[in-house]
Amino acid sequence: MGVWFSLFAVLILTFIAFMGVEMGKLNILFGVVIPYAALIVFIVGVISRVVRWARSPVPFRITTVCGQQKSLPWIKSNNIESPSNTRGVLVRMALEVFLFRSLFRNTKVELRNDPRLLYGGAKWLWLAGLAFHWSFLVILIRHMRFFTEPVPRFVELSSRIDGMFEIGVPVFYLSGLIMLAAVTYLFLRRVFIPQLRYISLAADYFPLFLIIGVALSGFLMRHYFKVDILKVKELAIGLVSFHPVVPGGIGLPFYIHLFLVSVLLMYIPFSKLMHMGGVFLSPTRNLANNNRMKRHINPWNSPVKVHTYEEYEDEFRDKMKAVGIPVEKE
Repeated sequence: MGVWFSLFAVLILTFIAFMGVEMGKLNILFGVVIPYAALIVFIVGVISRVVRWARSPVPFRITTVCGQQKSLPWIKSNNIESPSNTRGVLVRMALEVFLFRSLFRNTKVELRNDPRLLYGGAKWLWLAGLAFHWSFLVILIRHMRFFTEPVPRFVELSSRIDGMFEIGVPVFYLSGLIMLAAVTYLFLRRVFIPQLRYISLAADYFPLFLIIGVALSGFLMRHYFKVDILKVKELAIGLVSFHPVVPGGIGLPFYIHLFLVSVLLMYIPFSKLMHMGGVFLSPTRNLANNNRMKRHINPWNSPVKVHTYEEYEDEFRDKMKAVGIPVEKE
């Protein structure tokens, strides 16, 4: 049910952009107003969620580790798997953010008919996740050429490397194909693995369909439906300089692509896609595991009036002696 609902939602969004530009001639709405609104929602939403996470109390060290903790001098510790200082935490976080180290170690469980419970690796999931995120980053860097003049050298370099095989005219970029293949694998994985299909909701399928829609519209716009790139850049430069202009003749596919990107931007702060910011604020990752080196006291431990045993015995000594309960003081 969630699959069809999410697919239908993305198709409705595409139809809204089509009708708004083709029939309603609302080029300013879809070319200026909605992108600005999406950017504002994205920035405010991300900041609010990060601030809320940062204000969440973390009184104890709850790091998730899988290596030897630092303790006695003659016991060799692992400062990456179980970091005891800031340097180890930074290395561990870098491996997590750039290489998805924990996902690389992820395992899958399968129950055979024997019956046998088998454990195995999930390297395809790690590879698809890594390919998707890195190709997405490359695509973002490439798109900076529309918003800058002159174009930075690192943007030109990334474009040349991405299209180094020079397949077709215009040049076919590998990052687009890799991202589309990776997100398609992530979608098919949720559909064909029964355990994942059982726990998947519309909120899991919708961003996948939305990203597929963004990738497909960009691919079709580049290779099949002609769009005036100079006018696209004129619009982009106008947006970033806060002097927006909407040149005529850009083409309908561009507005559909821009509208889907805007919806994705607005959706990120309220979805699971915010893991891109949450990973840096996760106390299971960003804290040193130094519980044996330093005593951590709950800062909210307020003074509590206690009733010691001596006070209890003084209060009930006569009654305790009357029923035969031994007392320390006669």
